[in-house]
Amino acid sequence: MSHSASITAAHTLPIRGSRLALIALWSVQIVVAGMFLLAGGSKLAGAAAMVALFDAVGAGQWFRYVTGSIEVVSAIALLVPSFAPFGALALVATMVGPIVTHLFIVGGSPAMPAILLLGSAAVVWTRRNQVLGNRQTVR
Repeated sequence: MSHSASITAAHTLPIRGSRLALIALWSVQIVVAGMFLLAGGSKLAGAAAMVALFDAVGAGQWFRYVTGSIEVVSAIALLVPSFAPFGALALVATMVGPIVTHLFIVGGSPAMPAILLLGSAAVVWTRRNQVLGNRQTVR
């Protein structure tokens, strides 16, 4: 294998290790993407529960559209290998809001937003070399 072929192979595979690890990563990405497509789609479609939630938060319905758009676009990005870490990073930042909202404003369990945040964070961490390129990570 030539030097350039080894660089290309190392760059396209975000994780070192077994095929099973790669399958696990893609499984997480697909599940997280599906959840965000459903959640973002319901926000954009104006589902009654989402309209009521954003009314209770008090941020306005425009924020429902912004959040839904971020979720849908980022979910699609999770399914494209070169965009996956960036989509996951946007979702990590987006999920901080629902956790805080559930804890301090509307009540209820923040478990689902926390699980989605952890899944997105796992994708970011696993694909961190795609974001950092050839730069060394902190050891």
